[in-house]
Amino acid sequence: MQERQIGHRVVGTIKSIKGTCGYGHKVGDTFELSMHNISGLCGLLAHDIYPWVLVLQLGGEYPWGNKDVVNLECMDRYNALAIELRRVP
Repeated sequence: MQERQIGHRVVGTIKSIKGTCGYGHKVGDTFELSMHNISGLCGLLAHDIYPWVLVLQLGGEYPWGNKDVVNLECMDRYNALAIELRRVP
């Protein structure tokens, strides 16, 4: 079944990893993300970033920083993975 495009495209890029990602993500990996597709992300990371993906995809904004980019980290503090979410117009 083909995913219907709703709202904006959101692309996630792994920016850094402190230690080793237990799921196997690597710096530079990119993912097309949406409310219906987490593109093979680790479940813990997907859980953490999902609300942010929704806001970017559906055209929302936060009152701080760049309205089209959000930088987040995985909940694994020993192997913290940093991901950048970018809304693509």
